[in-house]
Amino acid sequence: MNSDPSYRAGHLAVIGRPNVGKSTLVNALVGARISIVSNRPQTTRHRLLGVATFPAGQLVLVDTPGLHRDQGKATASAMHRWMNRAARGAVEGVDAALLVVEAGRWDDEDGAAYELLHDSGVPVVLVVNQVDRIKDKAALLPYLARVSEGRAFASVHPVSALKRTGLDALVAAVLPLLPQQPALYDEDAITDRSQRFLAAELLREQLMRQLGAELPYATTVEIERFEEDGGLYRIGAVVWVEREGQKAIVIGKGGARLKEIGARARQQMERLFDRKVFLETWVRVRAGWSDDEAALRAFGYEEPGPGPRDSGPGKA
Repeated sequence: MNSDPSYRAGHLAVIGRPNVGKSTLVNALVGARISIVSNRPQTTRHRLLGVATFPAGQLVLVDTPGLHRDQGKATASAMHRWMNRAARGAVEGVDAALLVVEAGRWDDEDGAAYELLHDSGVPVVLVVNQVDRIKDKAALLPYLARVSEGRAFASVHPVSALKRTGLDALVAAVLPLLPQQPALYDEDAITDRSQRFLAAELLREQLMRQLGAELPYATTVEIERFEEDGGLYRIGAVVWVEREGQKAIVIGKGGARLKEIGARARQQMERLFDRKVFLETWVRVRAGWSDDEAALRAFGYEEPGPGPRDSGPGKA
């Protein structure tokens, strides 16, 4: 642990509407793919801590599901309500927050996210992501002035998380907002989540990416077996769907689609875990799981606080 009295460390909530690049930003700051990414809304379903350690301090980033407009209990699924609770609960106990928005865009959901953070009383840093997509750079300054007017941001930072530009200035601005204290995690830590959790997420990422609009939200992943066998991890995973027809979509003709999904997920696991992985996958049906609070809890949808919460990085 760092003993420098000027060293700073603390928790940062990463908040924003869906698909603004929150997970890409967390991965870029951490320097590892701990948060899964796809172009589908609701890719991030769990709160997850990413640990980014720098010479002057340590950022513990609370990655969250995207905030959605409240639809009311009559229309919102249990999954939808759970993700909004997880996102809103992430503000509790943090030292500051990053509000991530898409460059050139500000809508009601962005405004609602700002109000949530402003009401919490923590310093709010505006992170304007995806500036690399703005063709007319001259339009960026008026946009920044417009979204900043009347809002008490601690600072404003145009960045491209995907291309890792603007991140040094962001880190330099955020660290002074954190308490002076030793690092909260070991220098080589990247997340508080277990390898079992990360394996499930990497498989679900491939489901989201490869199934696309065919099956956007009806799947989840449960790791039934995670065993170390010498230098090999043996992992058994179940893909849960809600209907028999969805099961057929995931498996594909002659099992080809599930085989491809599993192969790509295994490759990502091997990169992250730095060892060989033997992955077996099955597809099972549980009707209506995404609108069943008990099923969500059974599949590991819990609401952790911002501190340490499970077996820790590098453990199954």
